[in-house]
Amino acid sequence: MEVLLKFEMVCGICRVASFGPHCRRGLIHPQLLYVPMNHASLVHYLGNLGNDSPDRPTPRRRVSSHPCLPERLPTTGFLQREAEIDAPKAVLRQLRRSPSPSPPHSPELENDESPSVEEAPVHQRRPSLSSLASSASSIRSFGSLLQRRRGVNTQSSWKEPQPFEVLRAVERKDVMYLMEIRDRAFHLLVRMSGGITPLLHAMRLGQSHREVAIILLGAFSRWVNHIEDDQLEDPRTKMVLKALRTNLKLAIDYGLTKTQGSDLTASFLQTLIMSQGETWVLGQAANVGLALRAGTEGHPVSTADAAVRKFATRELGKADLIATLADYIANATADLLMMGAWSNACDVLELEQIPTYYFARDDRVYKAFVERLDEHKTAIQNKLSKRLKWQLRVLRTVLEGRTTTYRSKVELLAGELDEGDGV
Repeated sequence: MEVLLKFEMVCGICRVASFGPHCRRGLIHPQLLYVPMNHASLVHYLGNLGNDSPDRPTPRRRVSSHPCLPERLPTTGFLQREAEIDAPKAVLRQLRRSPSPSPPHSPELENDESPSVEEAPVHQRRPSLSSLASSASSIRSFGSLLQRRRGVNTQSSWKEPQPFEVLRAVERKDVMYLMEIRDRAFHLLVRMSGGITPLLHAMRLGQSHREVAIILLGAFSRWVNHIEDDQLEDPRTKMVLKALRTNLKLAIDYGLTKTQGSDLTASFLQTLIMSQGETWVLGQAANVGLALRAGTEGHPVSTADAAVRKFATRELGKADLIATLADYIANATADLLMMGAWSNACDVLELEQIPTYYFARDDRVYKAFVERLDEHKTAIQNKLSKRLKWQLRVLRTVLEGRTTTYRSKVELLAGELDEGDGV
């Protein structure tokens, strides 16, 4: 439709509309402007007056409002916790359903794809004994320096102290004298006198003598680490080992009942397991391996956890309130699971076992486990059963990383290997 425009004369000075040479004020316009006026909307309206059905939209009925209070959305913290719980479970479900990765087609391809030892990511576990003994390292170094400065007269004038003198040195915090006893007569540090040992005596004295307990514990660990294989058959060595284990068990029981000793209980248990030797580790790894072969019905995670707890004392089997102790028990449980699973693989592939002296010593078992999986991945893929390959993948996936505690990892393993659908 053609749009009609009407031009109106407007005074260029007073801006008043006019239709002649004079404005409404009676002045003569020196300048007239022609301003266009758009009346398209009026023309469109007049054109539709004769139509029965105008093209204007029909108004709709207004929707009546009903005020309501929507449910509050969950907080970000709640969503984060749910994600941390559900994400690992989803990964394990995917491992169960997904097929095993195909082996490489050639040795060259296998060498290219397998990560080297230098390039492998380092997985470290939180040390328990070394961190506690670090506070006494300066004292030990000073003691060794002082001992080196002593002359031949000190060597010749040494006399083995009486048990009460050892306890008196603990009370007086005579660290230098205790270090000398450690080097010359270690058996005196584990001897029981009057129903008490030097370590238990230091713990009973409270927090003021905590560093003395740490030094004695470090002496125990040092002595165990320096035992040679041929010395284990020596009757005197066996007697000292038995006394050392008695010391540690008494310290564990006391630490579970007293707050001031609870932070050292995990280190006591670690040293106790180290003192036991390979017999116990091999036996428990074999038991866990049998439980893994039975699948979820064998409850391998529960078997490993019970073995660690029952090893020390009855009170330790009931303890679950100490964070460091529970974390170390979970650490040892994971070590038994990895050693048991690899033991089953060695029976088929005819390979070497993970060394028993790796057990309960930081992250040695996990490093050895991952290195062997990468080194023999072709044989593992071709010769092992579907269940064992799945168990190896689950152990490697769950125990990787340091973002979660070992207690959480063991709980996740229990939900998959003990209570899951299995393979």
